[in-house]
Amino acid sequence: MKISFHGAAGGVTGSCFLVECAGLRILVDCGLYQGGRELREENAEPFGFEPEEVDFVLLTHAHLDHCGRLPLLKSRGFRGEIIATGATRDLARLVLLDSAGIQEEDARRRQRRAERRGKPRKRGQRHELEEPLYTTLDALDTMDAFGRPASYGKPLALAPGITATYLDAGHILGASSVLLELEEKGRRRKVLFSGDLGYGGRPILRDPDTPPTADVVVMESTYGNRQHRPLESSVEELYEAITGTFARGGNVIIPSFALERAQEVLYHLREGVGAGRLPASMQVFLDSPMAISATEIFRRHPECYDEETSRLFREGKDPFHLPGLHFTHETAESMAINRIAGGAVIIAGSGMCTGGRVRHHLKYNLWRAESSIVFVGFAARGTLGRRIIDGEKRVTIFDEEIHVRARVHTLGGFSAHADQAELLAWHAKTGEPEITFVVHGEDETRQIFAKMLKARRVETPALHETFDL
Repeated sequence: MKISFHGAAGGVTGSCFLVECAGLRILVDCGLYQGGRELREENAEPFGFEPEEVDFVLLTHAHLDHCGRLPLLKSRGFRGEIIATGATRDLARLVLLDSAGIQEEDARRRQRRAERRGKPRKRGQRHELEEPLYTTLDALDTMDAFGRPASYGKPLALAPGITATYLDAGHILGASSVLLELEEKGRRRKVLFSGDLGYGGRPILRDPDTPPTADVVVMESTYGNRQHRPLESSVEELYEAITGTFARGGNVIIPSFALERAQEVLYHLREGVGAGRLPASMQVFLDSPMAISATEIFRRHPECYDEETSRLFREGKDPFHLPGLHFTHETAESMAINRIAGGAVIIAGSGMCTGGRVRHHLKYNLWRAESSIVFVGFAARGTLGRRIIDGEKRVTIFDEEIHVRARVHTLGGFSAHADQAELLAWHAKTGEPEITFVVHGEDETRQIFAKMLKARRVETPALHETFDL
């Protein structure tokens, strides 16, 4: 039995872990690296294993940094089965098709820039970095590889002596932790992958399941070095940011992940209008085709909701609808929003400002002192979102330097990730594992978190490092 780490080992993105047991190769997640140019190039590098030799992919959830390289895996030879919850499968289709479209458009943009620099391609030839990482057809082919749907708490047999059990991780719709029970030559091991963990008491989704005891734990550490602000105070700051911005005559831009975060923001905006904290005349634009589609998918999966949200649906109330809400599907509709000088709340992707329509809204509002930018999630190093959060006074958007004058708010309470206390509490329930691997965190965060864990042995694996189980 072996485990090797081919992503999220020294960083927060690109989750990809390979387990080998009794001749079977099981991949847990196959995510995209997100951040600067170097990470984009890293995505095109070899995986560190042969895709055609992988038998199963166990997908924990549909965020791009966990599923985003699946089309590349498929195009390079993977012929096995992808297993995920029904909600994850629905969201993954949406995310991968969107990602493929971005890959294709970015490739066209790079080619145009090369031609403007006087480097036209020869007929039938393109530089490797001008090719998309994968195409829409690759993404569609990947969906054909999804097999049995996983249900929370029900073991799935992968081979004699090897089972996988999915547990609710409470992170986004359909998100899971995965317990692998392995047997080889009479030796047995229970290996538990945390996936990305949510935290208790949030609206919409259920709290994470209590984890089982395990011999080996692969543990995320995104916020392993800090505590979140209480959600209530973050909601209060959101309301104050909106009312204050409107009083100044500006707009509120909310860079948001399309899955879960956008829906949670809509939920709290609806609550704010209902309680009289926000004006009923407020105009809200959900300017993300993927977030709009994700909101529809959320309505299809009531099995993932907590009791409060389930009750709203039973009463015929839509928790994601409020007066003045506009869904902007078309590019022309999105462009028209930038003619609004003030009084609008614009929720647009991506959450780290690495792509999507939010960059256009930042271009039109970031330099305006009367506007506000409200971050409601994590932004990895090297991303535009992180540079704004860290206080850079000038940033480049679409090759244009923009002076940052807007007020910047970072609301940690909205994070879909558990904080340090929640992570430690979850790990404590796994017993005292023989070994815990700390992954999915920036290096200094991993080191801080690793020292706080109660385990016989704690490792912070390097990229492509292999361990004997």
